[in-house]
Amino acid sequence: MPAVTVENPLTLPRVDAPTGAVPRRVLAVTTAPGGFEGEGFPVRRAFAGINYRHLDPFIMMDQMGEVEYGVGEAKGTPWHPHRGFETVTYLIDGTFVHQDSNGGGGTIRNGDTQWMTAGSGLLHIEAPPEHLVLSGGLFHGLQLWVNLPAKDKMMDPRYQDIRGGQVQLLTSPDGGALLRVIAGELDGHQGPGITHTPITMIHATLRPGAEVTLPWRQDFNGLAYVLAGRGSVGTERRPVHLGQTAVFGDGGSLTVRADDKQDGHTPDLEIILLGGRPIREPMAHYGPFVMNSEAELRQAFEDFQAGRLGRVPAVHGMQDGQGPEITPGA
Repeated sequence: MPAVTVENPLTLPRVDAPTGAVPRRVLAVTTAPGGFEGEGFPVRRAFAGINYRHLDPFIMMDQMGEVEYGVGEAKGTPWHPHRGFETVTYLIDGTFVHQDSNGGGGTIRNGDTQWMTAGSGLLHIEAPPEHLVLSGGLFHGLQLWVNLPAKDKMMDPRYQDIRGGQVQLLTSPDGGALLRVIAGELDGHQGPGITHTPITMIHATLRPGAEVTLPWRQDFNGLAYVLAGRGSVGTERRPVHLGQTAVFGDGGSLTVRADDKQDGHTPDLEIILLGGRPIREPMAHYGPFVMNSEAELRQAFEDFQAGRLGRVPAVHGMQDGQGPEITPGA
């Protein structure tokens, strides 16, 4: 599964929680329902059923795939608008092409991340490249939405292209866990993603039977989503498996453990660890717009319909000024 790895994790900096750090207890474990996004690619809704006070500043997260496409089956999203937040697309297997009306875009594959700050608004599209459509192949990724505080919601859009080789690699004291810091900071080690809302995003791989206890900022929330495999979370060892999200309470450390035996097709426990400083502002959310009030949502729709969020480039076959359909949740 993971595209970014090392032969010997013990060559990496090691991370451990300080003695006396208060462990975070597990408040809840939820199971993501399945669904379809964009033009019909399968997703798991990782945060479904979780109270927003435990998610803030995160809005939603979809696990895209894992799916093995046949010839002509690979799908993406149509052109659609966003305003008021950031989208983080982390690709584990496969290839995805991004383009937006602000001039941002590129191709990500096998461990790369694209970080799009929608801010005041833009249109964008995500699609598999033509060769993947023609040949089929494995596709697996993650898209996370991160809220912006009111003061930043109308900032200029920005696009970050983060290559897999740029992520900060760390390990546990015994080398049993490989930690990829995509954004934010862990024990003084900084990931490459530049965030407006303070967050930490980590993809951890734990070998069977391995356990890691990480220092965790007291002012951040704590979430863990299982991409593959089986394990447990918290010092109480609450069981978790593929498609489940654990919500942690307060404290200064976070513990994850991999089961001694994993599923046949998954050698390790693969888990996404998230933490962020809550914004604690009113949130009005519908489809591709995340604002602070209903009035701001209405304004976002009016601006989109009037073409003020950008124009679809004519090269993609749309007349200038012709807008895409809005896909709720896209």
